[in-house]
Amino acid sequence: MEKIAVLGAGSWGTALAMVLADNEHEVRLWSHKKSQAATINETGQNERYLPGVQLPSGITAFHDLGETVQGVSTVLLVVPTKAIRDVCRQLNKVLDRQVTIAHGTKGIEPGSFKRVSEMIDEELSDHLYDKVVVLSGPSHAEEVSQRQPTTLTASSENLEEAKKVQDLFINGNLRVYTSPDMIGVELGGALKNIIALGAGISDGLGYGDNAKAALITRGLAEIARLGTSMGANPLTFLGLTGVGDLIVTCTSVHSRNWKAGNLLGKGKKLDDVLEHMGMVVEGVRTTQAAHQLAESHGIDMPITDGLFRILFEDAAPRDVVDQLMTRVRRQEMEDLSAILNNRISG
Repeated sequence: MEKIAVLGAGSWGTALAMVLADNEHEVRLWSHKKSQAATINETGQNERYLPGVQLPSGITAFHDLGETVQGVSTVLLVVPTKAIRDVCRQLNKVLDRQVTIAHGTKGIEPGSFKRVSEMIDEELSDHLYDKVVVLSGPSHAEEVSQRQPTTLTASSENLEEAKKVQDLFINGNLRVYTSPDMIGVELGGALKNIIALGAGISDGLGYGDNAKAALITRGLAEIARLGTSMGANPLTFLGLTGVGDLIVTCTSVHSRNWKAGNLLGKGKKLDDVLEHMGMVVEGVRTTQAAHQLAESHGIDMPITDGLFRILFEDAAPRDVVDQLMTRVRRQEMEDLSAILNNRISG
């Protein structure tokens, strides 16, 4: 049994805390809201994010970060991308020894274009950890909390650290693989949220399965195009953290990115959608970051560009779809050929 701190008491952080508690670890679940931590301890539930789910007795909620990490061997960050840097700065003040640092956050920082692990590396003191581990894959918190079969991938530049996180989480309901391609794992998990917004918009406009299948497939091509230009292995995007995560996020009503896109497709404005959701929609910030990143690298990402115009330039979703459908004719395998040729020549 290990003592583990899970930072972030949203739906995903709470679900991962449940897996760790099921594996008989002592879990400290940190919330930045004092009232939320108190309610979790009083009721044994996180009613706002996982309504009706009874948490295992091995989970204790905390509000004080210093108290949360006291004596822990592993710290798992599951806070929104925009909070990563601030939480790491706080950790510098309260951690007094080296621990395993892992994260389960999917996003890219606008402006800097940093992946979450890169943000952690920039903010967290070197003596507090070795290499960051990312935990990602096709997984809805609602299903994980109900102990339904799920698979994830743990990736790190230090494979031993990835294996440690694999061992912490793996059980009869959750299978965890390891991967050395941290860039691909993080980018696949982040960029699929963009395509999920598009899938929700497509459904909100009343389009059918044909349109969504095309969107997912061409979206995967965009993800691979940008990802490989940043050093990812193209095969990673055919795995759990690529096509697997893309499918589950684009086709499930559990997906908050799909839900947000669906409301946009029905004519709602972005500010109203985000207020209605009441939770962070990572795909919005990631669309902004990926759009900027693609422009700076000269990468063609028409779906991402279209979504950027819908989200930040008030373009009409149906007009964007029409423009995508009338783009210049291309051969379908051009993308794959270019990726493979670049991989071989590199």
